[in-house]
Amino acid sequence: MTAPAPRSTAARAELLAPAGDREALRAALASGADAVYFGLDEGFNARARATNFPLAELPQTCAEVHRAGAKVYLTLNTLVFEPELARLEEILRGVAAAGVDALIVQDPAVALIARALCPSLELHASTQMTICNADAERFARRLGVTRVVVPRELSLDEIRQYREESELEVEVFVHGALCVSWSGQCLTSEAWGGRSANRGQCAQSCRMPYELILDGEKQDHGETRYLLSPRDLAGARHLPGLLELGVEGLKIEGRQKSALYVATATRGYRRWLDALARNEDRRQAETQLALDLRDMGSAYTRGFSPGFLSGSDHQHLVDGRFPKHRGHLLGIVRGIQGDEVSVERAAPPDDHTVASAPVEPAPGMGIGFDLGRPEAEEPGGPLYRVRKTAFGWVLGFGRIGPDLSRVAPGQRVWLTSDPTLEQRCATAQDLLQRLPLELRVRGELGSHLVVDARASAPFGALRAHAESETPLAQAQSRGLDRALLEEKLAAFGGTAFRLEKLDASALRDGLFLPPPALKALRRTLVEQLEFALERGPERAIEVAPALPRVAAALRDELAAAPRRVPASSTPELVLLVRTAEQLEAVLETELPEVELDWMELVGLRQARERVAEAGRRAVLATLRVTKPGERAFDTRLLELQPDGLLVRHLGALELFAALPASERPLLHGDFSLNATNSLTAALLLARSLETITPSHDLDAAQLDALLGAVDPSRLTATMQARLATFHTEHCVYAHLLSEGRDYKTCGRPCEKHQLSLRDHLGQEHPVIVDAGCRNTVFHHKPQTSAVLVPRLLSAGVRRFRVELVREDARATRRVIEGYRKLLAGRIEAQELARELGAEAHIGVAKLQRTLV
Repeated sequence: MTAPAPRSTAARAELLAPAGDREALRAALASGADAVYFGLDEGFNARARATNFPLAELPQTCAEVHRAGAKVYLTLNTLVFEPELARLEEILRGVAAAGVDALIVQDPAVALIARALCPSLELHASTQMTICNADAERFARRLGVTRVVVPRELSLDEIRQYREESELEVEVFVHGALCVSWSGQCLTSEAWGGRSANRGQCAQSCRMPYELILDGEKQDHGETRYLLSPRDLAGARHLPGLLELGVEGLKIEGRQKSALYVATATRGYRRWLDALARNEDRRQAETQLALDLRDMGSAYTRGFSPGFLSGSDHQHLVDGRFPKHRGHLLGIVRGIQGDEVSVERAAPPDDHTVASAPVEPAPGMGIGFDLGRPEAEEPGGPLYRVRKTAFGWVLGFGRIGPDLSRVAPGQRVWLTSDPTLEQRCATAQDLLQRLPLELRVRGELGSHLVVDARASAPFGALRAHAESETPLAQAQSRGLDRALLEEKLAAFGGTAFRLEKLDASALRDGLFLPPPALKALRRTLVEQLEFALERGPERAIEVAPALPRVAAALRDELAAAPRRVPASSTPELVLLVRTAEQLEAVLETELPEVELDWMELVGLRQARERVAEAGRRAVLATLRVTKPGERAFDTRLLELQPDGLLVRHLGALELFAALPASERPLLHGDFSLNATNSLTAALLLARSLETITPSHDLDAAQLDALLGAVDPSRLTATMQARLATFHTEHCVYAHLLSEGRDYKTCGRPCEKHQLSLRDHLGQEHPVIVDAGCRNTVFHHKPQTSAVLVPRLLSAGVRRFRVELVREDARATRRVIEGYRKLLAGRIEAQELARELGAEAHIGVAKLQRTLV
């Protein structure tokens, strides 16, 4: 693999702004973004529902951004299916030639093809790649990645440790919406919505209402219904700490948000960053930041929080009363009289890290009344008049105001919009003269005037050279002094350039050249510089097709890392169990191997010993992710001397692959490694995996395509599982069953109770905690791909997994017996699905109607 460039030593962190459409793009540039990121109409970006940008216009778009002094980071950050690899190469060729400054990628296959096509094209690992610790960073480094967008779940201290242990540049989300699930690890849209978040089609299931089921009984939590909907991140006051760490990128989320949102967020963070860089008076800078945060909240907020930058705070991360824009809490209704509402001012937020300047209502602003029933349409409308009082305000509404008969004392009042905001944002600076330029002028009597220009573009230096058509003459009056040169030669108004330095030390005194000749020289310089700017970075793009070369290189890597154990000649049924009761049911059979997923790790040693006593093989599952400082969760598994390990994150893969073969258990890669094509599968297998489980994002046709391109004996097929839908750092147990903010103060209610979440369809989804206190929400019902088993057997697949969650011993025995009969050809798939009450489902498509 290509080695990445060394970490940048630049003192200034880039401010990255989102651009879901051209209006948002221009708002970001006008508001001071150092870089913009966006996706293509052609797909492969994680915001498929944004307007996005066509590939055919990408060169012009890149030139527009570069003229404004900013960089272009293109998002190709989804998983790629096998039949799409050739089309992906076509797109990457166009992208490399268009002048983008970097690609943001999720699927390793994108990085591999991009590197083969254009080795100088910079690659950034998306947060979707789940590079969760420094071990995982080594995987990204081998791909040629130069920057990692770290998970939003990391605290400032964890980012510090990550940076100390890693070599690549670091980019951090500092503002915008928070996904409740770890990015790249959410299968909720696939399981519940028939579409894939890993393909840019998130169904926003975290923003839906849920009921809490505690030990089988429904619990009433009043208005708290949106149990998985986090507040929005506002990490501005953590910027000093992030800058101290030397992070290279500070990122604003929001490619599906309005241009107004982009403008307010970019402008506010730009001002704050500049004030910190210039060491301005901190009190004044804080005051301005509070005003800017107020504007950001008026544009869009679900309520602000520091996210995980301050560490876990399960009481504050999720409010639970609303899933969408709320604006600012103005106060509480005291009384209603006619078309007026008396409002008592709300107390300031208790978290100073997200506090904004106090809001003052004014005519024209939008007001909403909170009925305490999130599903109800709430009354609201524009203010007509405002009268200040000792306790707050009296708000008056006109004829088109809200239905005040539905408003009652005690209800919360929200300021939802500010019509002056758009006007104030429109005063942002224009996009001209952003690029600093240096001129060097030289000449002697009788020679031509020679001018060399050097401009600083975002992607590097631009150079231009011009010589006068007529020679320099002796001046009869005023000669070519600095003032004249600046006025006629260096007047770059109306262009992308501004004069920063003029060096005329090599120009003899007392010489003359007519002003029109100076202007002609300027035009020549601008033409050359504009051409270089339009062309973008000069890159060599390989003519030969990349896909065959990448595939051949991976075949060589695989040949150097063969299986340690030959594939079985007969089908193997492997049960993944999570309880001692399930394990005992498996050990009643003669199944030779069992996978142990003791998510909290408590009792895992005893379970491992029980398997050894029974003379069976034990494969231990890693956690889904581990953060900086949590490597012991992985190494502890080695101490139990397992026969194999089920590897679920890239950090564990790199950690275990680095062990000598004599010390390394057999490794099997799980679905969470997100293998959806032959390139990524081969890359992962070459890291010493015996088998890889394809991603659950694949439907039947896509799985068939993968089977045709990968040795089927190196794949594990999941025949039945309750999909792990959300995998979240937020603990529902701690939030709703305790007053603690983290594992140190929550009292561990997860050890005493079982929780499920009931959705709006009445389906109950189990919630289980792992050793890192992360929650996994499992699908309410097992999904089966039993109907595909004959095709999988015929193709050569030999390892078949069935996963259990909370099934008891009786249900476990039924599952084992049913799938043994299926593999032996003694039961039809439809009959088995009916017996087990499972959905016939794979990927984003049901294989047939639900069988019950």
